[in-house]
Amino acid sequence: MKKFLFASLLVVSFVANAQDIKKDVVAKEVVRILDSINKAKVEEEKSKPKKEHWFDNIGIRGYVQIRYNGLLSTNDKVACEQCDKSWGTTSTEPDAKANNGLFIRRARIVFSGQIHPNVYFYIQPDFASSPSSGINNFAQIRDAYFDLSFDKKREFRLRLGQSKVPYGFENMQSSQNRLTLDRNDGLNSAVANERDLGAFFYWAPAVVRERFAMLIRDGYKGSGDYGVFAFGAYNGQTANKSEANRNLHVVTRFSYPFVVGNQIIEPGIQAYTGKWAFTSELSTGVTTENKKNTLDQRVAASFIMYPRPFGIQAEYNIGKGPRYNKTTNTVDVSDLEGGYVTLNYKLDLPKHQLIYPFAKFQYYDGGKKFEKDARSYVVRDYELGIEWQPFKAFELVAEWVIADRTFEDSALPNNRQRGNLLRLQAQFNF
Repeated sequence: MKKFLFASLLVVSFVANAQDIKKDVVAKEVVRILDSINKAKVEEEKSKPKKEHWFDNIGIRGYVQIRYNGLLSTNDKVACEQCDKSWGTTSTEPDAKANNGLFIRRARIVFSGQIHPNVYFYIQPDFASSPSSGINNFAQIRDAYFDLSFDKKREFRLRLGQSKVPYGFENMQSSQNRLTLDRNDGLNSAVANERDLGAFFYWAPAVVRERFAMLIRDGYKGSGDYGVFAFGAYNGQTANKSEANRNLHVVTRFSYPFVVGNQIIEPGIQAYTGKWAFTSELSTGVTTENKKNTLDQRVAASFIMYPRPFGIQAEYNIGKGPRYNKTTNTVDVSDLEGGYVTLNYKLDLPKHQLIYPFAKFQYYDGGKKFEKDARSYVVRDYELGIEWQPFKAFELVAEWVIADRTFEDSALPNNRQRGNLLRLQAQFNF
């Protein structure tokens, strides 16, 4: 009897253990099958073409520049209203001093992207606009345009909106990339803020468009992609201002970056013509022959040898435009000329640091139509500086300026100012 009970217990125990083992096997098999099904679904989802939305291709970037122009200044009356409103003073007081302090020169955010295979958009507000001296940090649109391309490679484009006018390499070169703190008076006097509302046609082969992009991406201080050939029409009253005479300016440009051994050389030629309309620029008592249709035309030549490692950047323009005449207290159409030459060097240091020493001379003899009374200028400036970029998010520039500037209007009819100063700028890129 005892043997029978012992045997029965063994049988029951074996059956119970067998059932437990079977349950474990079944459970493991179920888990394996479910995992296989889930993996198959994941692979199937991955293989499906991803649905793109137009907002997936939008990028955001920007930069901020903070300046100080108050070091070692020998004459506070040396100024450049178009360049930097924190530099010097245009006060008529005999003992006037500049209130040079820290100044946000630019604070810009760029929204851009290829929202359709044939449509590209670019919008750039500036949060540090200074409409007049002492009034700072207003938000204002700098760029707001769309590029409509007509082929798969996007070699042919029509740009509509407010954008840079294709006149002058340094004008088109972004302030984020430019070595000198300000553009030259000679060509920059053609278009205040370099921009206007218009329609511009651009053409460039795909290989050249990639070369333009590389010249910026790899730190060669390129101007951006404004085509090999450009042609367009624009209001002619400068950015963020309404058309005032229903007479559009017309501009054209040709420029090509040739590869010559290790160097890239880009010669260019450009010209524009139109009629300028004075609105609020003329002081009481100052007259001009044709206030709404004053001749405004120029032609310029450019020569750029990119810093690989030594670089040269030179431009010169001639033309006719409005200019204050202190003898008659009028604004007359007169000849103008001016340009600049910049020598620079690209020094690559360990840990991806970059240093760019540079030297610049500029000359301009002409008027600035968009300033008070089409202010008359004779400029001879020398600039010596260095830019240090320890990493891509930060740049520091120190620039010594030797200035000789004559700028005259009805309030300051005899005004030649000479002096030196040290200018500093910290730039943050994001």
